[in-house]
Amino acid sequence: MILVTGGAGFIGANFVLDWLAQSDEPVLNLDKLTYAGNLENLASLQGDTRHVFVRGDIGDTALVERLLSEHRPRAVLNFAAESHVDRSIHGPEDFIQTNIVGTFRLLEAVRAYWNGLDDEAKAAFRFLHVSTDEVYGSLKSGEPAFTELHRYEPNSPYSASKAASDHLVRAYHHTYGLPVLTTNCSNNYGPYHFPEKLIPLMIVNALGGKALPIYGDGQQIRDWLYVKDHCSAIRRVLEAGRLGEVYNVGGWNEKPNIEIVDTVCALLDELRPRTDGQSYREQITFVKDRPGHDRRYAIDAHKLERELGWKPAETFDTGIRKTVQWYLDNQAWVAGVTSGSYRQWVETHYA
Repeated sequence: MILVTGGAGFIGANFVLDWLAQSDEPVLNLDKLTYAGNLENLASLQGDTRHVFVRGDIGDTALVERLLSEHRPRAVLNFAAESHVDRSIHGPEDFIQTNIVGTFRLLEAVRAYWNGLDDEAKAAFRFLHVSTDEVYGSLKSGEPAFTELHRYEPNSPYSASKAASDHLVRAYHHTYGLPVLTTNCSNNYGPYHFPEKLIPLMIVNALGGKALPIYGDGQQIRDWLYVKDHCSAIRRVLEAGRLGEVYNVGGWNEKPNIEIVDTVCALLDELRPRTDGQSYREQITFVKDRPGHDRRYAIDAHKLERELGWKPAETFDTGIRKTVQWYLDNQAWVAGVTSGSYRQWVETHYA
């Protein structure tokens, strides 16, 4: 069995679904079910005995210790995190508690469990920490992409909290010998993405006849990674990654935000045209840039390809088409997550 934390969120849920589609090894899924954690993401696993869900916090040491003792997982994969930059600007404390304190308490519980294993199980055990490229800060135009050796320069409360968690994971390997692996990924997109992030927000707002808010001039550049490619990379790192190492995971798709929104609008024009015959581009609205907005992220994923033979299967064109089609086909899921509290948050934030 493996233990997945944060397995009802966007990336975590996709990982659990992909894992069980390819393996009969059971998953123990621990998730706090905050606003972005949604059991509807895992509805297809209802009644599947390979999936054991527990609602709880990685910071609840007694609960984590009990789960480790009862289920004896061979690996822990830590997806649990507060992950939205905008929310971290408005309320950073949740990010400190989950991403730093929570990771520390999880590491402590895992260290105690690992120390109690027999030699064979101890050697086989892995702790895989899922992190972000935002810990590296911002790149200027023309600068080389982030490698695993790039210095940490986080610029938001979110990225600072993730940087701290990365450092804790590294320290537990070098100080205690805990067999850890860390992945730092670029911007994910795909099914089950909570619609506060750029791509799902544009899709949901476009279909709802609302404004498509773009920060500043829309020229902020990100590397885009289809979530199922990210999941395959994590499986590969878990399988064969070198202990204590960091692996950057990217999609080789650097694009400015305005181009992303134009692409989403063009796909919606094709797949679900507006009744008035106008393009969804008519709904684009430029809004005041957020504080400290990083200009460019770019991931160099050559180490992962060179050492472990991983490459993304999707191009941006294939991945974004699949993503838009998924949202069109899953309007009931969208309606379920876009509750009153979500709408209030979006209206307040983008006013």
